[in-house]
Amino acid sequence: MKKDLHPKYYSEAKVTCACGNAFTTGSTLPELKVEICSICHPFYTGKQKLIDSARRVEKFKAKVEAKAKTKTTHKSKRAKLVAKTKAKADRKTEKK
Repeated sequence: MKKDLHPKYYSEAKVTCACGNAFTTGSTLPELKVEICSICHPFYTGKQKLIDSARRVEKFKAKVEAKAKTKTTHKSKRAKLVAKTKAKADRKTEKK
């Protein structure tokens, strides 16, 4: 086996959360900074935070409405082709 293949293991790695909570654990890094921990996580606290910063729901609803609107105003390719051939046939009968 190769020597020095695995990284150094720190059995007393310090983990610091954004909420201020700190605890120790084992890791390959001596210090970790995390955004959420078991003290401030909504699953453990029971406080659900629904943050839709990207406005995904509103964007989806707007897309669906726009598609429904275009469906009613625009004709399909087949309908356009039929209308075009009908108009062409009408012009031929008018010339005769």
